[in-house]
Parts: sequence; structure tokens; C-alpha cells
Amino acid sequence: MSIKGKALVGLDVHALQTHAAVLDTANGELSVRRLQVPPLEVVSFLETLGSGVRAVYEAGPTGFGLARIARERGIDLQVVAPGSIPRGSGDRIKTDRRDAVRLARLLAAGELRFAFIPSEADEAFRDLVRAIEAARGELMRARHRVSKFLLRKGERYSAGRAWTMKHLAWVRSQHFDDPCAQAAFADYVAGLELLGGRRKGLIEALEQAIPGSSHAPLVARLRCFRGIDTLSAAGLCAEIGDFRRFPRPSQLSGFLGIVPSEYTSDVKRRQGAITKAGPTHARRLLVEASHHYRRRPMIGEILARRQHGQDPRVIEIAWRCQRRLYERWQHLHQQRGKPNCVVAIACARELATFLWEAAVLD
Repeated sequence: MSIKGKALVGLDVHALQTHAAVLDTANGELSVRRLQVPPLEVVSFLETLGSGVRAVYEAGPTGFGLARIARERGIDLQVVAPGSIPRGSGDRIKTDRRDAVRLARLLAAGELRFAFIPSEADEAFRDLVRAIEAARGELMRARHRVSKFLLRKGERYSAGRAWTMKHLAWVRSQHFDDPCAQAAFADYVAGLELLGGRRKGLIEALEQAIPGSSHAPLVARLRCFRGIDTLSAAGLCAEIGDFRRFPRPSQLSGFLGIVPSEYTSDVKRRQGAITKAGPTHARRLLVEASHHYRRRPMIGEILARRQHGQDPRVIEIAWRCQRRLYERWQHLHQQRGKPNCVVAIACARELATFLWEAAVLD
């Protein structure tokens, strides 16, 4: 279905200039203008087009500020994810002008899927969550550098689990006679200590920010589920936003990229690996949480504390989730012989359904 409007505008927004393709729906004329203004001042140009204007731009480093200001002034300005813009397989020419024209024509044809625009506070909350995720990845790489360096030097830790306080004390106690090796090792350990401190500080900032954020009630609900504590719940809320924007839980699973890809033609139907669309961080959190459902359903002391004082309906959903996913894990792994990675994805998909059910409760 095509979109009707007085003027449809495709914007290719950059820091120093913006290309605007304006499609007049009355006569079908298309004109392109180059605006050498900062991104936020593009709203003034849209206001000159009169009422009924509809515009869209591609998500990028300029953020959602332009969309928020436009909505405050009553202009319908949407944001589209770059990966959801249809492109021809033989299209090898990319310019700002062509991108703006493509957006205007796709908007007129109704072929665009728009992204969720968070508020300024929610975007800041998401930035903090993503900073923690970035620090986690860097810390993991730093740990790998230290462990592989020690392994090359013939040093192996066998007194327990790695990266506990005892293991870190053993790492710090290592010394090498060769000055080059010692300098490299000291640098690796210093980076490890720095990243650990950075991640700890960011987590503390997140814990202080949650009570005053719009996600606080939903974080408390999600913490009622097994395998989901404060950090995981905050990460899911920040990446998904408002769960109610998904009319059905299957749409949430599709947004998270945990549904199988499909190629169907005539009477042949083939399903492949998951699509991996949407936020990688949220998908990882769900898959990690799904591994907790390998064990028999139970309410431990820590989970009971998280559920204390919460809505009984949410607690009932969380218990039903435990029973269902445990049965699912046993059926797929024990009876059908599926590998753990495949079972975890299947359970993560169903876990997202239960989370959606708890999130949309009135």
C-alpha cells in the first residue's frame, strides 16, 4: 500500500550537509536539494514544505535527535534501519543524492519498516548499557591475551576456576626473567586490571540509574525469571524498548533474530539458520539465560528474593516458563539428540515469548 501525503521527503543526513529528495504526490515531480546545514536544522527546511509532509532518513551516527525535534514540531519524520532498505543486487553506485531519492520512492511505495525512536533519557540509558557490553567484550579479549601468553610460557593454573580472586592473585604473582616478556606481560595485566575497573564502575552507574529510569518497573518484572538478573534485564529493556510495540510475541522473536531463515518456493519449504537480525546484545542475553533452564524447575533463595513483592501473575508466568523450557530442553537434547547450541536458541525463542507476556500485562 502506498503512503499518501502532500509531500514525501527522503533525507540523507550527514554532519555537514543533507540531501533532501522531495516527491510531490499531487503531480509526481521529484526534486533534490542539498542543504549545507547541521542535522538538527533540517527541521526548518521541512517546515517550509507546508502541512502534511512525511519524511524519512536512514539511521546513522547523527542519532535520533532530528526525529525527536521534528515530532515536537508536529512533523511526521521516521527513521529506517539501513539493513531494512531494499537494494538491487546489481546496484553498485552509492551517492547521497541517490540514497535520498531511493528513500523518497520507497516511502511512497510503502516499502519501508521504521525503527523505534527512543526518548532522550532512554537513549542515554541504552548508551550506558552498550558501554557495559563493550567493556565486557574488551575484558574478555584482555583475559584471552593473558591466558594465552601464560600458556605459551608453560604456566597453567590448576587450583580451581579461572578468573576468580584466587586465580587473579596467581596471575599477578607471575614473573619472567626475560625483560621483553616481563614488559609484555605487565602491560597485559595492567590492561586487564583497567578494564575490570571500568566495567565495575559502569555496572555501579547502571544500578544507580535503574530506579529513576522509565524501565524500572519492567526490569523488576524480568528479574522474576530464572537466568535474568539486573544487568540482563536492563540490557533487554534498553535494546527492545517498549514491548507493547510488538502486537504478537512472534514479531518480537523476529526482531531479535532468533527465528529460522526460510526459503519457500512452490511446494518446497526449507528452513535454515536463525536470521540474526536486530540487536546482537539482546540476542546474546537471551541465549545465555536459556542455558539456566537445563536444570530442573525450582525457586532458589536468590530468585525468591528477586520475586518478593512482585505481581503474582508475573511470578506465575516465570514458573510456567521454567517448566516449559525444562521440558523443551530435555525433549530436544535427550530425545531428539539436538546439540546444546541448537537447543539454547530454541529455548531462547520461547523465553522471549514468556518475557513478552510478562511485559505487556496491565
